[in-house]
Amino acid sequence: MTAQDSETVRIAMWSGPRNLSTALMRSFGNRPDCFVSDEPFYGPYLTITGLDHPMRGEILQHHETDWRKVDAALSGPPPEGHRLWYVKHMTHHMLPEIGRGFMRACRHAFLIRHPTRVLSSYAAKRESVELDDIGFRQQETLFEAAASITGEAPPVVDADALLAEPERVLRLLCAALRIPFDERMLSWPPGPRETDGIWATHWYDAVNRSTGFSPARPAQELDDSHLRTLERQALPIYDRLAAHALR
Repeated sequence: MTAQDSETVRIAMWSGPRNLSTALMRSFGNRPDCFVSDEPFYGPYLTITGLDHPMRGEILQHHETDWRKVDAALSGPPPEGHRLWYVKHMTHHMLPEIGRGFMRACRHAFLIRHPTRVLSSYAAKRESVELDDIGFRQQETLFEAAASITGEAPPVVDADALLAEPERVLRLLCAALRIPFDERMLSWPPGPRETDGIWATHWYDAVNRSTGFSPARPAQELDDSHLRTLERQALPIYDRLAAHALR
């Protein structure tokens, strides 16, 4: 089945923060056949945890906070009649209290990035970080859940491979998701989108300046002992998921 068929194709892209997830959302959002949704469970996550994230008040005001309504919406008709619906999910948003019925209607894919790069980027935006903030453990759990639902390992995209060879990796991803590749996925206009979450003004400055995938800069070693501890904890999970990366 392709995106041109009558059946809706729902793509759940599972990522941790600072994994190039917004750039990949831009890529899919530049397809005329695709509608994109940005982190729909962020509101329920903040409501349940009570965490004081940047722009917490604005997020709770502008986005749905009841996970049941989010689950129902993701299981319903796609916005604006599109046949292809791409949803960017943060793995750490999927708390045990949040139902996952919508997952059965999705084709799943996972976006990973080396923990050194994730932690360097995250620490530049937040004063404190713990392992659950960057979503590695949750990502592995969701990977196993998706594999159980579909009967096969979902495709995994390594962010650095995507930056190095965007067309090759995107073609592999589209083939794995059983949708046609579209060359318009390789570039996009700069600036914000109406489909961005309200939090975009805090997090999306770099991607809003971008017009495509750029080669990764050399990774810098972490100079903080706590971050290095998190790196050691996350690295085995990254390695297990990377074994399934598209090549």
